[in-house]
Amino acid sequence: MDKPANTDWVVELKKVCKSFNVGKPNEIEILHSIDLQLGCGDFCAVMGPSGSGKSTLLNIIGLLDRPTSGQLIINGEETTQLDDHALTRLRGHAIGFVFQHHHLLSAFTALENVMMPMMGSKGYCTLEMTIRAKRLLDSVDLLPMCNQASGSMSGGQQQRVAVARALAMNPALLLADEPTGNLDTKSADAVFELLRRVSTEQGTSVLFVTHNPELAERCDKTIQVVDGQVV
Repeated sequence: MDKPANTDWVVELKKVCKSFNVGKPNEIEILHSIDLQLGCGDFCAVMGPSGSGKSTLLNIIGLLDRPTSGQLIINGEETTQLDDHALTRLRGHAIGFVFQHHHLLSAFTALENVMMPMMGSKGYCTLEMTIRAKRLLDSVDLLPMCNQASGSMSGGQQQRVAVARALAMNPALLLADEPTGNLDTKSADAVFELLRRVSTEQGTSVLFVTHNPELAERCDKTIQVVDGQVV
């Protein structure tokens, strides 16, 4: 019998493998028996060369893809047997995403962008959502620009809005995939420090994919992914 999930971990992977083209002559295994744990408030860099499996690993942890075998536990809930509806629910409430490109709706204001996850969950807008979105924008020093169209903001400002949006549902886990890759040095440092502050003050666990060794050195720990394995 499997041991119960360890609720001390926000993320726990047990012998996770991921293959593509399963059962076909060109089947290939991308991730090989990954064991990984991330605790509450951990701030962890993920590094590795292109093609090493970083993105595949992040997609699996983010419940955007399913492992071929092994166990993935998010917030104490074993996920590999969940149906698509349950995965969507868990992903929407437990995980926030910040990507290299902010993926904001440029015609919408910063406030409207941050409110989107909350409105998507409820299906309608409430005063409480507006208040929370304004507080989040204040936390990233953008409250005075809350009614400005996101498309008119600088790259660094847009990425800070994206961080606020990722926190809208108060997730236990924040996945950041090269969030500073398109930014100048000053803006990149500001976004990094914002993510660090979120982790410290709110206890949010952060997985931060980067190719920048200087940023990785400022994280609590670094996971190296090489040829589909954590080394």
